[in-house]
Amino acid sequence: MMRCNWLYKVPQPCLCNNRKETKRPTEIHDYRNPRCSTFPFSICLCASNMTPSLRNKKAAVDATSDDWNNLAYQVGWGNHFASEVLPGALPQHMNNPQKCNYGLYCEQLSGTAFTLPRHSNQRTWLYRILPPVVHAEYVNVTSGDVVTDFSKEHTTPQQLRWGPMALPASSESVDFVQGLKTIGGAGDPTMKTGMAVHMYAANASMVDKCFYNSDGDFLVVPQEGSLRILTEMGKLLVSPHEIVVLPRGIRFSIDVDGPVRGYVLEVYNRHFVIPDLGPIGANGLANPRDFEHPTAWYEDRDCNYTVVTKFAGNMFAAHMTFSPFNVVAWHGNYVPYKYNLDHFCTMNSVNYDHPDPSIYTVLTCQTDEPGCAVADFVIFPPRWMVQEKTFRPPYYHRNHMTEFMGMVYGHYDAKTDDGFVPGGASLHSCHTAHGPDTETFLAASSADLKPVKFDGGLAFMFESTYIMKVTKYAMTCPQMDHDYYKCWQPLPKLFNPNKL
Repeated sequence: MMRCNWLYKVPQPCLCNNRKETKRPTEIHDYRNPRCSTFPFSICLCASNMTPSLRNKKAAVDATSDDWNNLAYQVGWGNHFASEVLPGALPQHMNNPQKCNYGLYCEQLSGTAFTLPRHSNQRTWLYRILPPVVHAEYVNVTSGDVVTDFSKEHTTPQQLRWGPMALPASSESVDFVQGLKTIGGAGDPTMKTGMAVHMYAANASMVDKCFYNSDGDFLVVPQEGSLRILTEMGKLLVSPHEIVVLPRGIRFSIDVDGPVRGYVLEVYNRHFVIPDLGPIGANGLANPRDFEHPTAWYEDRDCNYTVVTKFAGNMFAAHMTFSPFNVVAWHGNYVPYKYNLDHFCTMNSVNYDHPDPSIYTVLTCQTDEPGCAVADFVIFPPRWMVQEKTFRPPYYHRNHMTEFMGMVYGHYDAKTDDGFVPGGASLHSCHTAHGPDTETFLAASSADLKPVKFDGGLAFMFESTYIMKVTKYAMTCPQMDHDYYKCWQPLPKLFNPNKL
């Protein structure tokens, strides 16, 4: 929990940002400027430091790049967090007092049914300036290329591959929500069963606009450009090499500095968890303390604001007269979070054989069948490969699960052609044969098996038990590689019954 104090001093010069301004007695809170020459004994009222205390008197000032790069996070996994901007904004020993301090409203946001077992029950209590129930009527708006009803989409067992999604032209203004395009999926969000895969390309911030997903959780993998994500619980800066999970129902707005591109995994069932480690033991893979959650931040701003939601596959919008990011304090365990993939503790074989890719699972969302995932998020990070007498790249395989792969940077060790590149993607459906291309197979079959560190790229996989149907957009977009299957055609027949 953030701690705050009231301190009073005689006005004195402020050297923040090399400006000569005067500090006056004020509250020390989460917006403080760490560059203040007299910190922590006082805080300046420079524009970048000021928080609005009176409606319509002073609008909240956008955080500078330096503010975003020095955000404080709460760390851990499955914690019950607590955060407040103003001291005493969080009620003690209860959730919904008759009157909240500072004239705030109390609201509970639940992420699970009330009666779920306690260890898996998720909810957060929010203490805010006005509740989000204050809005105009929702109206249906265009869904663009976002698809949730897959009943009429394409079914194919063919191996599929796409080049990077084109970035918007400089003459266009496309924000994150407008830039979402569905590649495929399965299931039905109205039954809270299934998943979807999207890609995004955008170049504009969501100005006076927020989004929340009523259908499921978003796991976002940036490939190009950073995302400055403002949520009801606070701020998250997410860059390539990182991921962010935005749970169902939590409102967020994304600002960008330029073109951005990436991938989105959406799950309709349950929520993501870190996988059990089994015989690995107590440590390894994604360590719980490396997950970062926001701290409370608020703005008290009257404005024309639009809230957009994806509800049962349709897009709806409603008008508000204030910013929804007005949560002064909160506590709970239903919170967005981010994770740096460079912190993943990789496991691998140290004597022989290529292990199954499940050893690289960062997060999983499970079905009711133990060990069977709605979706796993798996990465193929830099790692040492030391196996003896072993074909080290991924072997040829036909899987029970559906595999959608993407590339954050570099190249993938099972492909040598230039078809699978950063920003691109591939889809290998249930029991569709796939594996290393011809050149990779021939090279790895005769390679010197000395220890080698693979550090040339970061690929990832969305793996699901569901058979994905592919959208019309994905099947007809110019990024579709119609010759992908040809990378296996030159594989030679090496069989010789007279030679072991």
